[in-house]
Amino acid sequence: MEKRHAVRSFTDGRIEGEIKDALDKEVAACNSEGGLRIQLVTDEPEAFGGFMSRHSDFSNVRNYIALVGADNTESREKLGYYGERLVILAQRLGLNSCWVALTFSKRKSKVEVGPGEALVCAIALGYGTTQGESHPIKRPDEVSKCGTGVPEWFAKGVECALLAPTALMKQNFMFEYRDRKVYATSKGICASVNLGIVKYHFEVGAGKDNVVWG
Repeated sequence: MEKRHAVRSFTDGRIEGEIKDALDKEVAACNSEGGLRIQLVTDEPEAFGGFMSRHSDFSNVRNYIALVGADNTESREKLGYYGERLVILAQRLGLNSCWVALTFSKRKSKVEVGPGEALVCAIALGYGTTQGESHPIKRPDEVSKCGTGVPEWFAKGVECALLAPTALMKQNFMFEYRDRKVYATSKGICASVNLGIVKYHFEVGAGKDNVVWG
C-alpha cells in the first residue's frame, strides 16, 4: 500500500501467464464474495483511446479492470472495496494501476453490463513507465474521531486508510470509534466507491477480525 501510486502511462508489456491467472482467480473470488460482476479486460485499447483519456495524460492503456455491479449505493461501496483489493494484488504482482471514474469510454469498453447493472468505474492496469509519485496526505486526527479507551488497532487502521486512493485526492472520509464499533463515512464525488476503498485499507491496517462496522 505504501509503494502503490497512481500511474497513467504504461509500456507494451502484456498481462499474461501466471500474473493474468492470479488476477482472474481473484476477480472470481471478489465477484463471488460481493455479488458483483467485475471483469478483467486485456489487450483492449479502445476504452482509453479517446480525447478525454489523452487529455488526462493516460497513455498506452490496453488493460483495465471494469467494476460492474448492481446500480445502487451498496454495490458501489462493494466495488470500491473489492476493486482496491484487486489493486493491491496487482501491485504485489509487479503491475501499476490508476482508478478512473470519468476519463474513459464506457461505450467503447469491451464489458458486459446486464439489466439493472452499471459500469461504475475502471482501474487502468499494466506495467507503468514509472512507479508514480506520492502525494501529501491528511493527519490521522483530520479523518478520525474517538474518545477514551480506543484500541491501538483503530489507530493503525486510520493510518492505513490514509494511504488509500480517493477521488481528486480529497480524502473526504471520517472514521469514528464508539461502543466498540467502527463507523465510517465519505462525502463528495464518488463517495460510495471511496468509502469502500478506505474501508478495505482500514481493515488491512486494523486486522479484519478486530473490526465490527457500525
